[in-house]
Amino acid sequence: MLQRSVDDLAIRLGRPLLLEDRLQRVIAYSEQDGAMDDIRRDSILRRHTTPEVRGFLHAAGILEATAPLRTPGAPALGLLPRVCVPVRHDGALMGFLWFIDAGPAMSAAEIDEAMTAAGTLALALFHESLATGLASHRELEAVTGVLSGDGDAARALVEAGFPQALPVTALVATPLSAEPSERSRLALEQGMLTVRRRLGGLHLVRYDHATLLTTAAPPADEVHAAMALPVVVGIGRPRPTLAEAGESYTEALHAAQVAVRVQGLGRSVEWTRLGVYRMLTHVPRADLHPGLERLLADAQYLPLLETLETYLDLAGSAVATSKRLRLHRTSLYYRLQRVEELAQTDLKDGGERLSLHLSLKLARLSGRYHPRT
Repeated sequence: MLQRSVDDLAIRLGRPLLLEDRLQRVIAYSEQDGAMDDIRRDSILRRHTTPEVRGFLHAAGILEATAPLRTPGAPALGLLPRVCVPVRHDGALMGFLWFIDAGPAMSAAEIDEAMTAAGTLALALFHESLATGLASHRELEAVTGVLSGDGDAARALVEAGFPQALPVTALVATPLSAEPSERSRLALEQGMLTVRRRLGGLHLVRYDHATLLTTAAPPADEVHAAMALPVVVGIGRPRPTLAEAGESYTEALHAAQVAVRVQGLGRSVEWTRLGVYRMLTHVPRADLHPGLERLLADAQYLPLLETLETYLDLAGSAVATSKRLRLHRTSLYYRLQRVEELAQTDLKDGGERLSLHLSLKLARLSGRYHPRT
């Protein structure tokens, strides 16, 4: 990821560049087809700079810089002028992007683009710094394996330092935005890295959701606080070992998907509290109660559907339904009578009530029914 990002940025700017970590060890560099000095050449060959050059650049202020900084040339050291773009994550210095600032000098627009790219590089560098004994890409592969039930992947992570004797819980964060995007993916990555720094654990970001495996008490509030975009958090049941965490992940993903579709469940949803939705999401596509089709197709009937659902949720109690909806009992009976007429049903029939109730829940899951509460 780092090399690809460096190459892409160099192509966009039309300038060679070099990426160092915070100790000024070379991590990645693009094709060097521009101005070149002895320091750049030696850095690539040796993977680090000399103490004299590091001292010169430190004196120029690169360690304290929070914005791009132009450093002067030093002919005695064989050093051309440079632009240094600090790579920081959450204020912490992770490394430096270096551009030789000679013939022609970098424009303000080029420097701004490099600073924007530094945000993505900071995430990647921070992620690598969190890997406990594994290279970042190997950690991602191992976590992917754990979520799919690969016992070997779990053993590799335990050997690398993940706690072996503590229960593991999966949390899944899913954006509330309609379509996944690169921006939302980066926000999920940033948020999960922040949570990991505070609480530990492992994480994996996919195109439409992020997963956290943790031995702490399910930190749903921490996940919400760390995210730069609104998300729902699904929480699976804890499993005794990391090798079984894939089962908790399946539950957490299920809970998050339901919470996105069904209003009123809240922004943090435990799989154990999904109620009937635990089963309905696994039901093959089913026909709804035929009498509801007309009501679902016309927005004018939404108040009738909401009344019916509340009445059925409250076990057919007219008293509780009137209180919940703040509706006079006479008005409630009128609405229920209208439902019976329009849906050609009988609410005194237990089988009909069950069919209507399940049909409303399935309509929520499919997106055909959007109650206001």
